[in-house]
Amino acid sequence: MERSSSGSSEYKTVIADMKINIAKDFSPVPSGRYLSDGPDSGERFRNEFLLPAIESGDRDIQIDIDGTAGYGSSFLEEAFGGLIRVCGVDRNIALSSIKIISEDPDYEMYKELIQTFLEEA
Repeated sequence: MERSSSGSSEYKTVIADMKINIAKDFSPVPSGRYLSDGPDSGERFRNEFLLPAIESGDRDIQIDIDGTAGYGSSFLEEAFGGLIRVCGVDRNIALSSIKIISEDPDYEMYKELIQTFLEEA
């Protein structure tokens, strides 16, 4: 919490930039679409990480995709496309809030897939 700039006794909530490292914070082997596919599914990642980040009001959510064994399209579609398709998150909010980070050139295709799933959901 931070005191308002007007000097009044009102307080406002300050939301810091959020960074989620999938390999460290979720799983080094994300896989599957649904919870029934296992504990490292796209549905679980969406419900426990992405959706709470969006609902927090943070508009700079950095998702670091490096360091995993890779990603199946079903995981990515359920996690990212599902924000819009299943959870009803506004597409423009999702697109403007979520920033995909990767320093690994081999992960560029995953960044592009995530963007496509957000745009086409």
